[in-house]
Amino acid sequence: MARRALAAVAVLGIAAVGLTACSGSKDKAASGSSEGKSLVVTYYKTSSFPQVEDFMKRAKEEFESTHKGVTIDLQPVEADADQYFTKLALMNKSKSKAPDIIYEDTFQVMSDAAAGYLLPIDQYVKNWDEWSQYPESSTQGAKGMDGKLYGVPFGTDTRGIYFNKKIFEQAGLPTDWQPKNWDEILSAARTIKEKVPDVIPMNIYAGRAGGEQTSMQGFEMLLYGTQDTLYNTDTNKWISGSQGFKDALTFYQTAYSEGLAPSNDVALDKAVGTRVSTELLPKGKLAIDIDGSWLPYVWMQDSTKWAEWQDTIGLAKMPTQKGQEPGFTTLSGGWVLSVGSQTKDPELAADFVKTALNKKGSLQYSIATSAIAVRKDIVSDPEYLKANPAFEFFAGIVQYTHFRPATPDYPQISTNIQTATESVVTKEQTPEQAAKAYDEGLVKIVGEKNIEAAK
Repeated sequence: MARRALAAVAVLGIAAVGLTACSGSKDKAASGSSEGKSLVVTYYKTSSFPQVEDFMKRAKEEFESTHKGVTIDLQPVEADADQYFTKLALMNKSKSKAPDIIYEDTFQVMSDAAAGYLLPIDQYVKNWDEWSQYPESSTQGAKGMDGKLYGVPFGTDTRGIYFNKKIFEQAGLPTDWQPKNWDEILSAARTIKEKVPDVIPMNIYAGRAGGEQTSMQGFEMLLYGTQDTLYNTDTNKWISGSQGFKDALTFYQTAYSEGLAPSNDVALDKAVGTRVSTELLPKGKLAIDIDGSWLPYVWMQDSTKWAEWQDTIGLAKMPTQKGQEPGFTTLSGGWVLSVGSQTKDPELAADFVKTALNKKGSLQYSIATSAIAVRKDIVSDPEYLKANPAFEFFAGIVQYTHFRPATPDYPQISTNIQTATESVVTKEQTPEQAAKAYDEGLVKIVGEKNIEAAK
């Protein structure tokens, strides 16, 4: 999951599911030549999100059983997601504390690789007999600015449109709805406002309180459906003055000014994501929601159970702005298992990564955490598909996905995006004014030499 997505699910208290990692390829350690060696594994942990620790414990047990004399030293960081990244950075700056193996958010891979904290692992996976199960598209979030691979993916997430079929039926709209462009989303919301006035027609996340939820589930789901992007990966420059940026903000203006979106007291509430998933959607108070692939898993848990969700909720792909090719868009995040640059035995560390993330380990991680599978042999696995009825839909839209620009500057730019959306939905600025303010902020963050004008 992406950073905010994982944190949100953790807050909702997902129950643990046992994980089992299979043994990986045998190497010199298995024959005893690594006697007495130890590898430190660092990962994120909270009391309400124990799945990763369960996974690591099983991987440790299996790895140690096949690599005699090697000790896996699990060192969890008990903190929220943001604090985890801060503490991990401090550990990586110390040779004595830097871990050998790191549970790494794709959000951080590019910047951590550029900082020299991660080791490229291309040479260690190229001959791995399971590496062919990872399509090229699934590894983009694990690559640095140099194009090298810095981790093996656990899984990913995608985003789409949830809609309440019962409300759609009341409004005279099709229950197999699939909008072809932005106008059709707004048109459906207008119809719902007219025909079913006691519900919120649609939700698209906005404002600074929403953090990355606003940037990723909201604004970027629009922007990456235009002809423009935030960042030019060919020139390694940020883009300013794009029409797509203004058009995305105009969508916000339309939705909020016409009363199609939540009122500002709801939209700008820090807990809006939790309210959407546990209150507004389950209680039939929201008709359309642009959101992440993890919501059905929330509804399947005892503490947030919504047994009727399959009969109530329809799923639709997010269309591009005008229906232009490829027709749909989505955003992905996720986590990878990386090798620390200061490890004394990179081959042994890489072998732990392969042991942990072979088919069985990856399958059970995906089921336990509601991650969208990236391995080809898991996407079609009956056990995986049976575990969550929404898996097939969300795995099927990975082909349309985009990743955020995971540069060291992105967190500040993401905040800049959130500010732009908030200024529009509160009517403080027009889309044009907010886009201009964003461009001015971009210069302050990255400098003019790292910016290019949109074509």
